[in-house]
Amino acid sequence: MQTSLPPERVREALLDFSERRPDIWPGLAPSLYEVYSVAETSAEIKEGTKLPVGTFWARERYDWSDPDTIRWTVVESNFCTPGSSVSATLHPHDGGTLIDLHWERTGTNALGKVVTRMIGATNGKPVAASIEKALRKLERG
Repeated sequence: MQTSLPPERVREALLDFSERRPDIWPGLAPSLYEVYSVAETSAEIKEGTKLPVGTFWARERYDWSDPDTIRWTVVESNFCTPGSSVSATLHPHDGGTLIDLHWERTGTNALGKVVTRMIGATNGKPVAASIEKALRKLERG
C-alpha cells in the first residue's frame, strides 16, 4: 500500500505506544490496549479489536531493530498461535512511502481459523483496509 506520508512519519505512527495509539489506529479497541514494556528497539503490548463476530486480541512483541522493517510477533492470543507475525517494510516512494505488509497468522480456535483463512483468502484486504484508514486519517493531519 502507499501513502503520501514520509517513511519516518509512518514508522513513528507504527511505533507510537502512547495512550494515543487507539486514536491513531482506529481498528484498535482502547479497552484491549495495554503496554507492558518499551525499549530502544522493541516493545511488548496487548492490542485487539472488537467485531460483530467476536473480540480478537494478541499480546505482541514489536521489533524495529531493522531500520526499514517493523515486525510484531504474537506472544499470546485468543485467536492465533504464538510466533505468528506481521511485518511492515517501509520504502521511500514518490515523496511518500510504499509499505510492504506481510501478514502471517495461524488461527488457534474455530473462529480464529475462520478469520485468519478469510484474511488469507482475500490477500489481507481487511488488514490493509484498516491500515489504510489510519494512514488517510494521518495524511489529513
